[in-house]
Amino acid sequence: MTHARLLDTAAPEAPQGIALVLHGGAARRGTARVSPTQLSVLRMVPIAARIARAVNGEVAVLRLLNSTRGWDATHTPVDDVHWALGQVAERFGPGLPVTLVGHSLGGRAALLAAREHPVVSAVALNPWVYPDEGQRTNLSGRNVLIVHGDEDRVARPRNSASVARDLARTADHVGYVTVTGGKHAMLRRHEVFDGLAADFTAATLLGRASVGAVGRVLAGEEWVEV
Repeated sequence: MTHARLLDTAAPEAPQGIALVLHGGAARRGTARVSPTQLSVLRMVPIAARIARAVNGEVAVLRLLNSTRGWDATHTPVDDVHWALGQVAERFGPGLPVTLVGHSLGGRAALLAAREHPVVSAVALNPWVYPDEGQRTNLSGRNVLIVHGDEDRVARPRNSASVARDLARTADHVGYVTVTGGKHAMLRRHEVFDGLAADFTAATLLGRASVGAVGRVLAGEEWVEV
């Protein structure tokens, strides 16, 4: 059986919180195992590094490599997140607040797993979601940031906007940031995607003051364009 894995980006001895970074990637015929060198995994390396710089040694930042590619209905990336939460609790101690940061199907996993204890916030970057998934997800006490490029042709922005509206009924804050000119791979305007993920993580895990789009979201603004 293939197992999920955790890779350290930053691992201080006594962190104040945990940031779990989740990759996307569709299933491929005959290649179920996740490779550390596949593009969907490598895409999250600079995001994890940007988060690590933003939290400046106060938060452990780890990248989760899923047990299989894509979204297997018998064992989904949400199950891998649940496993990872157990691993970080065992390693760093129970009860530390966690932020989930995911792209594409990893964004979907971040939103659906955000109801797990002790997750306090989630960032979904160009999430691949069904439009009604927010109706079945209670994120009371959580803060959520959805970031979507308006030129994404893989994951539909209107689907993630629908999810944001539904999640706003229960979550403490739900912000939806539209990145003008952003595409699914986040290569164009990557500094915007990376920066939003890092700022939101630092703000929600460490209480850092934030300006710009994240500051606007945490002040109560739901729809922001950058």
